[in-house]
Amino acid sequence: MSYLETACGDTIADADAGTCELLETVNGVVDGVDVFFLIFSAALVFFMQAGFAMLCAGSVRQKNVKNIMLKNLLDACGGALGFWTVGYAFAYGGSTSDKKTFIGNEAFFLKDFSSGGDYVGWFFQFAFAATAATIVAGTVAERCKMAAYLCYSVFLTGFVYPVVVHAIWASDGFLTAFNDDPMNGVGVVDFAGSGVVHMTGGATALIAAIILGPRKGRFYDEDGNPLETPAEFPAHSVALQILGTFILWFGWYGFNPGSALAIANSGSAAVAALCAVTTTVAAAAGCVTAMFTDSMLEAMKTGEVSYDLTMAMNGALGGLVAITAGCSVVTPWAAVIIGIIGGWVYIGFSKLLIALKIDDAVDAIPVHFANGMWGVIAVGLFAESDRMDLAYSNTTHLGWFYSWGNGSGDANLLACQICSILFIIGWVAVLMTPFFMILKAAGLFRVDPLEEEVGLDISHHRGAAYDLSGAKKEDVEELMEVRASRHGKVEVPAEVADAAASAEDTA
Repeated sequence: MSYLETACGDTIADADAGTCELLETVNGVVDGVDVFFLIFSAALVFFMQAGFAMLCAGSVRQKNVKNIMLKNLLDACGGALGFWTVGYAFAYGGSTSDKKTFIGNEAFFLKDFSSGGDYVGWFFQFAFAATAATIVAGTVAERCKMAAYLCYSVFLTGFVYPVVVHAIWASDGFLTAFNDDPMNGVGVVDFAGSGVVHMTGGATALIAAIILGPRKGRFYDEDGNPLETPAEFPAHSVALQILGTFILWFGWYGFNPGSALAIANSGSAAVAALCAVTTTVAAAAGCVTAMFTDSMLEAMKTGEVSYDLTMAMNGALGGLVAITAGCSVVTPWAAVIIGIIGGWVYIGFSKLLIALKIDDAVDAIPVHFANGMWGVIAVGLFAESDRMDLAYSNTTHLGWFYSWGNGSGDANLLACQICSILFIIGWVAVLMTPFFMILKAAGLFRVDPLEEEVGLDISHHRGAAYDLSGAKKEDVEELMEVRASRHGKVEVPAEVADAAASAEDTA
């Protein structure tokens, strides 16, 4: 306790008035700094919506750009309304650390909220909820109906995701590390959401992709016969893909360091700073591992070497997802290992989906679901004593590798992590499988085959995303005639004539 707190403790009447006023001012500044820190972090996380939009738009074909951009926008809107009405209440309502419950039951529509801490808490958690919902957008791109997507977005953020949040992050969740009597004496350590956010969104995406089916022509020909080699649908804009990747990486500095939830004390500041470092090195390790591993596999198969940008981008994202759970409790060297394995997990799961003929338009399932699982498990292996003490005030149960190093072989933390994986998969599967099947049975899930072939921009959004029409041929000829009348004979440049003719043919 500081001198100021001692002076203004239980004897305020006898304390120096100036000292107490100074204490109140200092406390107000500390609260304000922490609130601003969360607002800024939440804004970074929300900015990830732009990253998802750019990445998805660049990854799909030109004829579906408008559709995927609108779905990303509606994710944010549906997520905001769903989390405002009931989602936050189910996640955190009525939480106290002296009991355990399955779901929250207070603060519907943010009732009785009044302080800055209350409101910024909702804003920060909403940004995470919107991220979980957006993960599915890329997976079901180019063939999912808009109505189905909006229904799923509200259902996920309003009920499915909040129950997972309550179980692992609320102080009265049955898996949480923040309860007075946590599971196995430690509870689940998922600092920023490898499991809570990314596995939940990724598991939903996997179920949706299986029930929705692949894009037309991806694995089967017109007669329904399996293709010998799956068709590749090239991304229409690599520039948008890489822009989206960098925006997501940038936003992750709100996602992971922001999960410290405070900054105006030395402990929280140390946790946030460590998170920034581990986040960076894991992403870098995942990027180079995925790209060079893919290049080596290609060299062994064909004798040629190339460097795939998609592998590099998704490897980085896989590393980011993998480190999200343990960014506050692992050392930087362990973060590098987690990122390296994350790159391999991405490659392996991506190839597995193709072998199973599950179509993921942007490889969101390997990035978020597979690496979300790996990130949760990695905590059970690499959580280190000093960092566990700083972030969770618990050094009784550490990562399994450290326990073996201490001669105990204690696997309580690893067991908790595995339980959280099983719970997330089971909960999402039980709810989202019938949800998507009902949508499919009602004809609300997949667009008409002809609409899919033409493209969703034209069939659903009043025209293509890009105006690629050129000048009319007659207009070009008239321009040349006008110039010739002023300056004598003017030759029409070949490229101008070709472009005009092409535009005329298109029209």
